[in-house]
Amino acid sequence: MLPSETANNMKTKNSLPLAGLVLAMLSTPSMVQAHCDSFDGPVIQAAKTALAKGDVTSVLRWIKADDDAAIRATFARTLEVRKLSPAAADLADMYFFETLVRVHRAGEGEPFTGLKPAGSAESALVAADQALETGSVAGLTADLQQRVAVGLKQRFERAQAAKQHADHNVTAGRAYVAAYVDFIHYFENLQATVERSAAHGAAHQH
Repeated sequence: MLPSETANNMKTKNSLPLAGLVLAMLSTPSMVQAHCDSFDGPVIQAAKTALAKGDVTSVLRWIKADDDAAIRATFARTLEVRKLSPAAADLADMYFFETLVRVHRAGEGEPFTGLKPAGSAESALVAADQALETGSVAGLTADLQQRVAVGLKQRFERAQAAKQHADHNVTAGRAYVAAYVDFIHYFENLQATVERSAAHGAAHQH
């Protein structure tokens, strides 16, 4: 597709306000990796609470219903082994953590690659957790809106500047095409995220 054709197609699409696009990105789970496999992630924190209370209920939300029996059985065995000694308790806890996270990841269709140390989660995921704790998404929205705006503006300005020299020679023309493709693909990826999120939300409403 030629640059002019793609640009015309972009103009015919229903563009959403940037704030709406940001919120759509925030609601798209496939955009980022989960941090359920880290020691300070929500799954292991729930597991620690369950072991401390001797009640498995708090971890069942993190697995599919089909896996309830297996996790309940593992939890019961863990509680028994924990009684033997502090060393045995540590081993039993680790086994339960690994089993729970592996089952949780499988339920998401993701592989289990081992438990990660505390503090290894990406800052964006930590911020998302903090938003849930504080009950406000305003900080996430403002930060992501700024990042998206900056990324789009930078690519647009590069493409616009390169366009001024595109007809000078082949090298300049190729530089324009490279900048153009980068700008277009960035925008198209954002637009696709909005459309997927809208379809996902509509499906949940029904």
